[in-house]
Amino acid sequence: MRSRPLVHDASGPSAATAPPLSMRAAVVDGPGPADALRLAELPVPEPVLGELLVRVVAAGVNPIDAKTRAGAGVSGQLGGTPAALGYDFSGVVVAAPYETHPLQPGTEVFGMVPFPRTGGTYAEYAVVPSQSVSRKPSLLSHVEAAGVPLAALTAWGVVVEIAHAHEGQRILIHAGAGGVGHFAVQLAAYFGAHVTVTGSARNAAWLRELGAARVIDYTSERFEDVVSDLDVVIDLVGNAHDDTGTRSLQVLRPGGLYVIVPTGAYPGYADAAAAAGVRATSYKVIPDGDVLATLGRLFDSRSIQVYVDQVFGLDAAAAAHAAIESGHTRGKIVLQVSED
Repeated sequence: MRSRPLVHDASGPSAATAPPLSMRAAVVDGPGPADALRLAELPVPEPVLGELLVRVVAAGVNPIDAKTRAGAGVSGQLGGTPAALGYDFSGVVVAAPYETHPLQPGTEVFGMVPFPRTGGTYAEYAVVPSQSVSRKPSLLSHVEAAGVPLAALTAWGVVVEIAHAHEGQRILIHAGAGGVGHFAVQLAAYFGAHVTVTGSARNAAWLRELGAARVIDYTSERFEDVVSDLDVVIDLVGNAHDDTGTRSLQVLRPGGLYVIVPTGAYPGYADAAAAAGVRATSYKVIPDGDVLATLGRLFDSRSIQVYVDQVFGLDAAAAAHAAIESGHTRGKIVLQVSED
């Protein structure tokens, strides 16, 4: 496999080896079921200005990836096909913007690429803005770190930046055992909130270990029958299942806050919240290397943890999508893209 020559004024003299010209990637050619994902050879992208080129060791799999593959999500913004999906990664810097940049070649980093504006992370190489990454937490493997960025940044955004979690606050988190949910539970508890979670009976003990004060088994209890007068509801389900969003408005105190995360899961939430006398907002994740650095310190101090449920090879991306679409994942699903 041929390699492109190194350009030292772009990648720095410490870049030991040049990247190849092509790479393996799991791609889609258009909307379709999980098995529409296939392996392909794509050109290795080239960084410009403040971007890094990273070798992807592992990539996180998120519900938005499956929605996009199926024709929803951000499928309308794909620049062309075949397209490699994926936002999350953990890997190694191959080329830095300049010789004294803090993240030189060989540095282990994790973060989010600006997919679909660029190619995704279901590929052996990716370009990423340097402001959207941080050094990989030392206590996490690449597989573990790849499960963090999108989900943990989302959890940080809704728990810390929107809900302002604090001592004595009463928060309900729906789908607490999922990717975003298991981080949201930990962060809300870390900042002192009283956390109630909806989840299945099989996850109840684990959710309590993460910091939930109360776990409501959604298969046997209606949460609106057992909780009320809450300060915040973080809804990771919406009306896509059992009118969870509509029912959530009933358990908030007057002026309480409803936060809906899944795109399109509750189209009428704003009007319904206003009619119920509560505040409401949606949330979209924003890649932020500084927040990732803060999260990294929490991981390295063992204040929070990431749970990886299943790991698939890049050639099994279709099986990973089938697993996440089952709706019963605990924590994260990750693709092992290349050797650590």
